[in-house]
Amino acid sequence: MPLESELPLKGIRVVDYTHFLAGPYAARCLSAFGADVIKVESPNGDAARGLPYTVKGHSGFFLQQNVGKYGVCVDAKKPDGLKLLHRLVSSADVFIENFRPGALDRLGLSYRQLSEINPGLIYCSLSAYGHTGEKSTKPGFGLIAEAMSGAMAQVGRPGEAPPLLRMPIADTLTGVHGVAAICAALYGRTRSGRGKHIDLALYDCMVAMHDHALQRYVMSNGSDVPEQADTQFPGLTIYGSFAAKDGYLVIAAQVDEAWAMLARLIGGDELSGDPRFRLARDRNRNREAAIKIVDEWVRSRPSRDSCIARLEAAGIACAPVQTAAEVLQDKHLDQRHMFVEQLQGELGRVRLPGTPFRASGYGGEESQPAPSRGQHNRAIAEALGYTSEDIDRLIDEGVLCDG
Repeated sequence: MPLESELPLKGIRVVDYTHFLAGPYAARCLSAFGADVIKVESPNGDAARGLPYTVKGHSGFFLQQNVGKYGVCVDAKKPDGLKLLHRLVSSADVFIENFRPGALDRLGLSYRQLSEINPGLIYCSLSAYGHTGEKSTKPGFGLIAEAMSGAMAQVGRPGEAPPLLRMPIADTLTGVHGVAAICAALYGRTRSGRGKHIDLALYDCMVAMHDHALQRYVMSNGSDVPEQADTQFPGLTIYGSFAAKDGYLVIAAQVDEAWAMLARLIGGDELSGDPRFRLARDRNRNREAAIKIVDEWVRSRPSRDSCIARLEAAGIACAPVQTAAEVLQDKHLDQRHMFVEQLQGELGRVRLPGTPFRASGYGGEESQPAPSRGQHNRAIAEALGYTSEDIDRLIDEGVLCDG
């Protein structure tokens, strides 16, 4: 819950014309900062409403990504529907979309068209490849960007097809970049009075995240080719995952000081003074031997937790590889207010991951539940100046739809 009434984006209106993840996540983050976010759906509704896991027709994915938003359902293909959306945009500060480049031009919702209505509009486009470049018109999802970026080529067992990353890294990363760019554009507008078209690509954001592989390749003139690394990070010894008798853990002892503490714990002065492992370059040269020594020590311990207890007592960075159940039971996350509870009708209380933004004066999110399809049609239309008779007509004509 916010700790003060004046959140930093209070008074900012965001039109969320998005689906699936990168766009909805960006809009949800803006809502957490206090913006009024209006999620616009087509008559068929957001396809994410059907994504698993669902209970009584409610998708956990949709509930999580749309908490704190208001919902309106409009048929933009009808003239009166487009007119309503144009009126909504004229009152907005930000418009977020994540359709394939060119798709919204045909609807009358492109940046060029909307900026004529509202010159101060911050228009944020999130797409697979961006609005320029030879791949710009190709369809894509987070999986595509993760594969294209070189990230997937580094994970999994050597010689086998790379595993899926299993978390929406490209989508979430691009959404957060969208939040940063939108906030910067809003600040810039206070001086210029002008809006911006922000063009973010999932592919670009994944490539920008490289902090190791591409640099190695470039700096070595192509001789050091990043490859799949299985459970250990290339060039960093010890930095990876290990199997205990009853679970898995990770150990980060890649710097010389940390290795010295780990070696002393495992093998006393004999190992800590072993010249094969004393410096990082030595450990990398004798990588397999170092990993084998640590692996055998981990497997010799009675349990994962006992291993972690010894490591932590020695001041070595480590952690369990937690399951979903363990994450949900972690008291630290509750103390950080990382879960948001929303009352969702027939489902009762639903506890889902929140956004991670914390700052002095506020933290956490309001628990207003994700809207049902078209839940706030009437209230939003009234706020835009439509009379009750106008709204009844729009509903009768299928311009405004609900659940």
